Parts: sequence; structure tokens; C-alpha cells
Amino acid sequence: MRWLFVPVLLTAVLAGCGDRTSQGAEQGAGNAAAPAASPDEVASPDEAAPAGASAPKAGAIDRSHAGQPAPTLGFVDPTGKAVTLADYRGKPVLLNLWATWCGPCVKELPTLDALATREAGKLTVIPLSQDMDPAKVAPFFAAKNFRALKAFTDPKMAWVPGVAANLPTSILFDSRGREVLRTVGDLDWSGPVAAQAIAEAR
Repeated sequence: MRWLFVPVLLTAVLAGCGDRTSQGAEQGAGNAAAPAASPDEVASPDEAAPAGASAPKAGAIDRSHAGQPAPTLGFVDPTGKAVTLADYRGKPVLLNLWATWCGPCVKELPTLDALATREAGKLTVIPLSQDMDPAKVAPFFAAKNFRALKAFTDPKMAWVPGVAANLPTSILFDSRGREVLRTVGDLDWSGPVAAQAIAEAR
């Protein structure tokens, strides 16, 4: 029964690609609505969201999980090594849950790259792919020619159901591994709303 439940939960969470926000979430100002995915961002048949799924509310900030310890869920770093968030303690971490087939996620990535470039040495930015086929992530990143972002993957597809998130979701952790806030929907990480959010992490 457990094996049947997890795929059903995962499908339900991914379906809206972040179209629902947590209760009490605050809507960020000055962020444009996410555009539809371009043809090269269309999902493969086994990953496509259902027709009619709405775009996420851009820039919603949720502090309802503040103070909670980072999950111990594993993932794979750009070198192929199995890691957890505990391996990145010592400075704040911004974990971004995204997928190649999620239009708002792809829209957000360049601003995450700008943030990672600007905050190099002060903040670790981890874009953690939720694609069913991890092999497609590195070529996707190579084609985008990001300056700072590296491809992290979640082969076990554990993170979205593990943190009850939609896509895209970004979770900011402080240097001790405690959650500060999370954003639901795409956010301009090079803008003032993001700068204020990042400043809350120590």
C-alpha cells in the first residue's frame, strides 16, 4: 500500500507545478505572472502536467515552517556524490525544487544563477531537479550556459513529497540548517523581494 500511495501523492503535488500556496502565504510585490513554457520546455509524456493546470502565484513567501531543521533526505551533487543538506552547513543554503518541464521553474533559473554569482562564498544555491529522468538535467544546464548554477538531482524523487511542495518551491535555510522561509511560485531572485528574504538568513 505504501508503494501505491507515494506515486499518487507525487503526481498530485506535481500536477499544478506550484499552482497552490500554503495558507497564510504572503504575496510578493512586483513580480510578473509566469509565462507558458516554450516548445523546448514541454514535458515528456510521462512528466507532463494535466491540461488546464494554472501557473503558480509568483513570489509568495511562507514562514510557517521557520525554525524547523532541514530534512535529512538525500540527493546527488554535480559530481555524482550522494549528499544531504547537512553537508552544506556553515553558511545559508537556498534549495530550489524545479523541473525541466515546469515553465515557471525554467523562467526562475536565470535569476537564481544571478543570485548564486553575486552571493558566491556567502550563500549556497542548490537547484534540485525533480525530473523523472535525471540524465536530462546536465545537458539542459549546459545548453543554458549558467555561470554559477550546477545540476543537482533527486533520483529517488523524494523531495517534493518529503516537504509537501509544489513546483517551483525554494527553501532558505540558515547556516545551522534551520528553515528561515520558503517561496512558492517563481520569484525574481535578482530583485528586492528576494534580497530582503536572503538577508533574513544568517
